[in-house]
Amino acid sequence: MKTLRALGLLIALAVGAACGGEDPAGPPGTLQRGLSSDPETLDQHKARSIQAADVIRDLGEGLVGYSATGELIPAAAERWEVSKEGLKYTFYLREGLRWSNGEALTADHFVAGMRRLVDPSTAAFYAAMLADLENAAGITSGDIPVSMLGVEAPDDRTVVLRLVQQTPYLVSLLTHPSTFPIHPETLAEHGDGFARPGKLVSNGAYTLDAWVPGSAISLKRNEHYWNNAATAIDAVNYHVMVQDNSELNRYRAGELHVTSTVPPDSFAQIRKDYGEQLRVAPYLGVVYFGYNLTKPPFKDNAALRQALSMAVDREQIALRVTGRGEAPAYSWVPQGVNNYEPPLSGFAALGKEEREQVARRLYKEAGYGPDKPLRIELRYNTNDTNRKIAVAVQSMWREILGVEATLVNEEFQVLLANMKDAEITQVFRSSWTGDYNDAHTFLSVLQSGSAANMPRYTSEEFDSLMALAARQVDLEQRKLYLEEAERVMLADYPVIPLYFFVSKHLVSPQIEGWGDNVLDYHYSQQLSFKAAQ
Repeated sequence: MKTLRALGLLIALAVGAACGGEDPAGPPGTLQRGLSSDPETLDQHKARSIQAADVIRDLGEGLVGYSATGELIPAAAERWEVSKEGLKYTFYLREGLRWSNGEALTADHFVAGMRRLVDPSTAAFYAAMLADLENAAGITSGDIPVSMLGVEAPDDRTVVLRLVQQTPYLVSLLTHPSTFPIHPETLAEHGDGFARPGKLVSNGAYTLDAWVPGSAISLKRNEHYWNNAATAIDAVNYHVMVQDNSELNRYRAGELHVTSTVPPDSFAQIRKDYGEQLRVAPYLGVVYFGYNLTKPPFKDNAALRQALSMAVDREQIALRVTGRGEAPAYSWVPQGVNNYEPPLSGFAALGKEEREQVARRLYKEAGYGPDKPLRIELRYNTNDTNRKIAVAVQSMWREILGVEATLVNEEFQVLLANMKDAEITQVFRSSWTGDYNDAHTFLSVLQSGSAANMPRYTSEEFDSLMALAARQVDLEQRKLYLEEAERVMLADYPVIPLYFFVSKHLVSPQIEGWGDNVLDYHYSQQLSFKAAQ
């Protein structure tokens, strides 16, 4: 039965795609979107990838959302209030909210979702999202029951959050899929398997119709969504394509309306051929190589870590390998973050030759040289651009230092598992994108105990500065603490920041409602097809 259903979906998607070029099944039609890898899950509390979040934002909705151009807007909550001391947030839900099965959605369901997020048995990647709520730390450590979390529902339409300290970015946090509500009956019936076709009960603009892993995800309109009347597109198909050129070819053939990216090798020609269909915009995200700091050769060897970092020519990667407007990264936090000026690595001001000389000296100090070359594995997930970057860095390390790096290509989920286990990884490719427009969304990644801290970086000084920033009410003083924390971290070289993202999509001229924004969030419900002329 599952095989037949999968075959049926593939046929339907092929037919829909064929219709999706010049006239995609007619307005409102089906939106055909590219997805650069298969989501690891559509469970909002287990997901961690950009690809999973893109789909989940179509399926679910939090208290707050974003407009097409990145402004915070009311979502499931029609309004909210903040207490004078900034430690209590009260959200008032819209009247008549319903789940996709028609059942009433109440404030208790938001409470249930947040409790599941911090419950240690969930092992949620984003459990730290609610770290500033009362008792969250004690709950995630297993010392306090989840019922003690600082969130309550005094009535069906009111959600109250109580904080232990002021959190200037709290409302932005509540746009994140990990804070979406949960349907308790579905979770009780299906357990961790609830987020699958035929089981998932959602509260967003769309429902999950089908999912063929590695191929496509099909969504259809949620007739019970509170803003269904404003949703113009009836159905959305996400096509999983890990090869950039395959996605481009599908777009050229009229089989996609929106691509997830564009291939670097074709960027100049794409700009020439497609003009305004190519959307490139600043995007809060960093691509980096991480070290496994739990084992040799990188544990307790900052000189080696610095040598490898200094040997990487970021300008060449940004200009010749990616070549789509990306900026070389000499900090961890990107430029453009609200109320923040990222400090730069100490070698950022050095010229190329001087940088390479220092790198060779550090490499020798770390115990390596021509007679004893460093032999390591560099892991990256399947993607054309990722492979080209890995090959380029492999060449730089070999030519400048004599490092013998073996490249290991892994599927995304395999790489995630290996990064999490930290057993066989040595150097790995990863990235981080801002979940909200604040330096904390980047710096908190490298705090001790963070689930996102894949290098396993630990620094008492860094953690102390982050704690001081968290307790600081004065925004200017908070900024100074955060900047000093980044300065301390950069001097330890736990990661090699490579470049900062720009968002890059091809968007069909048939599509209206697209808006560029620094978070690169594009809800399908905000898009529509142009009316036939």
